Amino acid sequence: MPSRKFADGEVVRGRWPGSSLYYEVEILSHDSTSQLYTVKYKDGTELELKENDIKPLTSFRQRKGGSTSSSPSRRRGSRSRSRSRSPGRPPKSARRSASASHQADIKEARREVEVKLTPLILPFGNSISRYNGEPEHIERNDAPHKNTQEKFSLSQESSYIATQYSLRPRREEVKLKEIDSKEEKYVAKELAVRTFEVTPIRAKDLEFGGVPGVFLIMFGLPVFLFLLLLMCKQKDPSLLNFPPPLPALYELWETRVFGVYLLWFLIQVLFYLLPIGKVVEGTPLIDGRRLKYRLNGFYAFILTSAVIGTSLFQGVEFHYVYSHFLQFALAATVFCVVLSVYLYMRSLKAPRNDLSPASSGNAVYDFFIGRELNPRIGTFDLKYFCELRPGLIGWVVINLVMLLAEMKIQDRAVPSLAMILVNSFQLLYVVDALWNEEALLTTMDIIHDGFGFMLAFGDLVWVPFIYSFQAFYLVSHPNEVSWPMASLIIVLKLCGYVIFRGANSQKNAFRKNPSDPKLAHLKTIHTSTGKNLLVSGWWGFVRHPNYLGDLIMALAWSLPCGFNHILPYFYIIYFTMLLVHREARDEYHCKKKYGVAWEKYCQRVPYRIFPYIY
Repeated sequence: MPSRKFADGEVVRGRWPGSSLYYEVEILSHDSTSQLYTVKYKDGTELELKENDIKPLTSFRQRKGGSTSSSPSRRRGSRSRSRSRSPGRPPKSARRSASASHQADIKEARREVEVKLTPLILPFGNSISRYNGEPEHIERNDAPHKNTQEKFSLSQESSYIATQYSLRPRREEVKLKEIDSKEEKYVAKELAVRTFEVTPIRAKDLEFGGVPGVFLIMFGLPVFLFLLLLMCKQKDPSLLNFPPPLPALYELWETRVFGVYLLWFLIQVLFYLLPIGKVVEGTPLIDGRRLKYRLNGFYAFILTSAVIGTSLFQGVEFHYVYSHFLQFALAATVFCVVLSVYLYMRSLKAPRNDLSPASSGNAVYDFFIGRELNPRIGTFDLKYFCELRPGLIGWVVINLVMLLAEMKIQDRAVPSLAMILVNSFQLLYVVDALWNEEALLTTMDIIHDGFGFMLAFGDLVWVPFIYSFQAFYLVSHPNEVSWPMASLIIVLKLCGYVIFRGANSQKNAFRKNPSDPKLAHLKTIHTSTGKNLLVSGWWGFVRHPNYLGDLIMALAWSLPCGFNHILPYFYIIYFTMLLVHREARDEYHCKKKYGVAWEKYCQRVPYRIFPYIY
């Protein structure tokens, strides 16, 4: 095994990838397999470098006594100065030499500034920060970015390079500053219009088990969904009766059902395109642009409620949805697959700036995770639309269908208390999401993950047909809930909602205006990115208080179904696994992005989701 040249903790010079410039770095670790050193720059950036890209400090020290001047006398090492002239007036030849040297230094400084600023504008151009924005619920401050170096101003180091060997007299330093100012504006202009390339993530950084994992997920989730629904329709949905009897495939497909689903989708598209609601800007993209989004999800919900209410008044039979529930699930799955194929094909022609930082270059993985970050048809944002509209509002409609089906099948004059609790709890959750629609723009789904099969299936199939699972279960398996028990469940639900909404509201308020006097009591930890991490309030209790509130509410949704079967508790089991996995993704990204600041944060807030447990 080849021996390593540099030790951990040693301060050396490391070459910045893609340039010939070396910066002072600290050796953090060494991988004996790949022979790569993990180094840390002064600004907190961590990279993996080859051994031949690292040099000891001694190899650079000799330049401190040298000069970049092209003066022959200075190249010979002479320190003497002509006694025939004033020190403030060097010879003409020397002035010309200094001017040429200064121009060379300016070009070198410009190149250095471009290299130094590239990681700030292109966060996922290396292995440290792979996404445009912040991980969901972790980075608490969305104030104007200090790490953009205040409108791309020249750093002190680059300015020092351009001036440390200048032979210009003091009265010409003003001209030098003017030149530097022009160079600064030029660099900013160049950076503003430059096309950046997205660096594909390495195979070892692929999530969900890499290509084999996502392949199994894409085929396994739809099958698992239908098995759950078939189990729920059995008279005895015990795990001992698994697997349930499987229907023929042709029995699951009905063209009419697919047409009804398309009609539902198009109605939501129409509501989305209505010119109502305010327009806001999303997080900055890698090229500096901010996409605009119209916030009218709550209005779409009101209009949908009006349409559903009118249909009920006109005598439309919604029991059709319950009796063809499996067919609707298959229609939604087929639509999701077709949409995913379209999204991948169109992404092949998308500019590199528009690609997702999670894309890898592998066709199977990119089909799943999404290759294009914000696919749009004109101003119609496909990902943003699908996140809240067809699936989330459809979830409420399906719950209402199950409530009506329970009354019809069980011959009830009014719905059961258990069904009322489930519908009320989940209605509050959906209304809260639509009312706080703007908070969606800072989540990982929007700023990091592309729009592919993962989000399409989750938004259009999994949410409406799995999140309504408790209501679907109660139609065939009634459970009588006493009022004392109902009161306890309501208290549990309200506790979860207070934690969930309080944490999210505190986070969003801090992102919008961290200097708000109402937030002056909150303590923070400053990071090298220029942003702050909250370490008090809800976010000083656990690292993800919003996840804790979410899980408490999920438990409250399942309790009205009783304890006869474990099936209605699948949601809380699945949701716990989902949030633990999402929390691990957040931890991974934040540890790389914030470095030492994140370690301090973890010491201040040791518990991740569950206090005193995890």
